[in-house]
Amino acid sequence: MIAAVVLAAGESTRFGRPKQLLSYHGRSLLRHAVDCAIRGGCEPVFVVLGPRVEDLRPELEETTSRVVVNADWQQGLSTSVRAGVHAVQQIPAARALLLLTCDQPRITPTVVRDLRRQYEEARSRIVASEYAGAVGVPALFDRSLFAELLVLRGACGARTVLQARAEEVDRVAWPDGALDIDTQKDYDKLVANDLG
Repeated sequence: MIAAVVLAAGESTRFGRPKQLLSYHGRSLLRHAVDCAIRGGCEPVFVVLGPRVEDLRPELEETTSRVVVNADWQQGLSTSVRAGVHAVQQIPAARALLLLTCDQPRITPTVVRDLRRQYEEARSRIVASEYAGAVGVPALFDRSLFAELLVLRGACGARTVLQARAEEVDRVAWPDGALDIDTQKDYDKLVANDLG
């Protein structure tokens, strides 16, 4: 069993409104990420929410995902990672977890399956996406590394562990991972490209 943790507790400060709710191919970015994790074979799928729980929860009603509320979201990304890892730890059968965000709109079930397959076949403890000359999320961590994710603090995310264990990281190329939505300009470009 490989669980997934969708990190969606950000306040979208730079964007100015909840980017989790932005429409993409007829559904929100949040629902898109969750659907990809589920259809990619992850189970269970946890969604870490922060300041807008009641606004975002309806997006998940028709899914099998489980909501994890991060009351400490203002203290940085690490708190959401830790909240997700704590949730997965309660599932004894979960051998690993896949961390992903909801602001990488090009995520697909195939990307999720590719990461899972690499983990299974290569027997690596870390498998990460490679794009724009770097590695990042979505990234898969073996249960033996959960403790390292749980000591993250402040704004540090999973990339800290990926960098610390760079020589151990098994990479799966995903060029589309370089596109993430931080600003209105990013979103406008995404929509324009899809229409064009």
